[in-house]
Formats: sequence, structure tokens, C-alpha cells
Amino acid sequence: MTPALARRLGAACLAATCLLGSAAAQTTQALRIIVPYPAGGTADILPRVVAEKLRPQFPAGVLIDNRTGAGGNIGAESVFRAEPDGNTLLASPPGPIAINQHLYKKMAFDPSKWEPVTVLATVPNVLVVNPRLPVKTVQEFIAYAKANPGKVTYGSQGNGTTSHLTASLFMQLTGTEMVHVPYKGTAPALVDLVGGQIDVFFDNISSSLPFHQAGKLRILGVADDQRSAALPDVPTFAEQGLPAMNAVTWFAVVAPPATPPAKVAALQKSFAGALTQPEVRQKFAEQGAEPRGWDPARTGQFIRAESAKWARVIRSANVSLD
Repeated sequence: MTPALARRLGAACLAATCLLGSAAAQTTQALRIIVPYPAGGTADILPRVVAEKLRPQFPAGVLIDNRTGAGGNIGAESVFRAEPDGNTLLASPPGPIAINQHLYKKMAFDPSKWEPVTVLATVPNVLVVNPRLPVKTVQEFIAYAKANPGKVTYGSQGNGTTSHLTASLFMQLTGTEMVHVPYKGTAPALVDLVGGQIDVFFDNISSSLPFHQAGKLRILGVADDQRSAALPDVPTFAEQGLPAMNAVTWFAVVAPPATPPAKVAALQKSFAGALTQPEVRQKFAEQGAEPRGWDPARTGQFIRAESAKWARVIRSANVSLD
């Protein structure tokens, strides 16, 4: 071996050692996942289920941090301004990722700058009615609403929430007119729907399913491109003549702007691997959630399409939170 070759080999070995050391240092840091909504809901449950399976890869731990307020914007902003090293992530429904910029005139961060990591899951929204209504299909409900303009009441989780926007999309597609009754969350809306104080609610399947199964509420349609495995006997809106009525609640993971692509790709592989595990899939199924694990490119494309869709709905319905 020549002296020059020996020097080159030595330099290469030193570089490899440094790279390995850097990678090891990264894996010894805790992974912090910010959830911008309260503990206990689907938005909180799904990341916690996945976090349990990620912990072996992060010896320092995987921490779920609930930072709530301003429709998810407070927690999201803290991630947006975090160091772009892949150790702080946002796990959230659409609000602060794809919708809030169309509801608020001023935002403290630019959601278009997120680095998409993956979509953990999608949960179909469903049309739920009080059983006293004389309807059993989507088309029957449309006819009923048109025969009673301005009299049918629909609840939502609050102004600008996915349930509110899904109802707005439905009215735009069907030419119906209903009265909006906003609540502070899903639970009080469901209580009043069961009690007959409101007529209809566009909800995600996870919270409505137990009431449907108990006969206290009736789910008429699934706003997804295929029937839900949790509700195989209920047809989609497309099957009932409304193919454009596609509205799922999704849960994505995004990283701060300028997070290195290699780090994003590694994180996506970790999440996707966790989503293949039977225990995770079972717990997701209990929430009516379909595991996804999409790569960053597909995730980014999906988020942009969703943002554009809801922007159109928001403009047409003249919804604002300012």
C-alpha cells in the first residue's frame, strides 16, 4: 500500500466514523411529537399508539406533548419555529396544516412551508341523523331537507371545524339549506343529536359508530371513496349519487421547514413500519381509522389537494374565524 493510498483510506475511515457518531447522536435524542389538541380524542390517541412502537428507535424516549389553543395554531407554531433537526414533529388533523390559513386572515406561520413526513391515517366522515327523522338514505335526507328549507338543524364541533366544513360542502353539492348550531367539541353535539335538539351531524366515524350500533343514531352515508370496514353495510355518498361528497378527517405528521430530506425520509420509514404492526392496526380500527404511512411526496401532494378543496368550500360558505 502506498503512503498516499493509506492517507486516503485513513481519511475515509475517519469520515465514516464521524458520520456514524452523528447518526448515533441523533438516535439518542428524544423525539417530541406535538399534538395541538386535547388528550383523549382521536387526534391524541393515534399518535400515542404509534409512539409506543417508535420508542425502541429512540432510547431517550418519544414524548407526546399536547399544546392546545387557537384551532391548533398554538401547538403548530411551536413546531414550525423548532430546530429543523427532525426531533420535533407535529401530529395533527387538517386544521393547522391545511385549513386554518383559509379561516384566519393572519397566521403566525406559513402552513405551505411544512415538510410533510407521512399521513398516519384517514377516518371517514359520516352523515348521522336522529332516528326520529323519516329518512334512511342520503337521497331521502336530501329530499327531506329540500322540503323543509331552513328548518333542519345541523351541529358541528365549532365554527370552521371539519364537521362544519363537511356540512357546508354537502349543502353546496345538494342545494339544501340547513341551520348551523356550533358546539364546543364532538361530545355535546352528539348528546344533543341523541336527545333530538338537533337533526343531523357530520361526524367522523369513530365517535358516531357506538351510537349507531346501539340504535340511538342512524348513519346514512360514508364520505369516502370506499365503504368503511367498521361499517360495511352503510354505502358511500358516491354509491348514493354524490361522488363529489368525499370528506375524510386525516392525521398527518409534518416537520419544521428546512428539515433535511434524509431525516424526513428516515422518519417516514419509522412511522410506516409502526403502522404495519398488528397491535397498531387493531387500535386504529377501534377508532375507525385506516392506517396509511404514505411517503413524503404523496403526503405533500395529498395535503395540497385537501387545502385547495377546503379553500373553495370556505370561500363559497363565507366562513371566517377572525
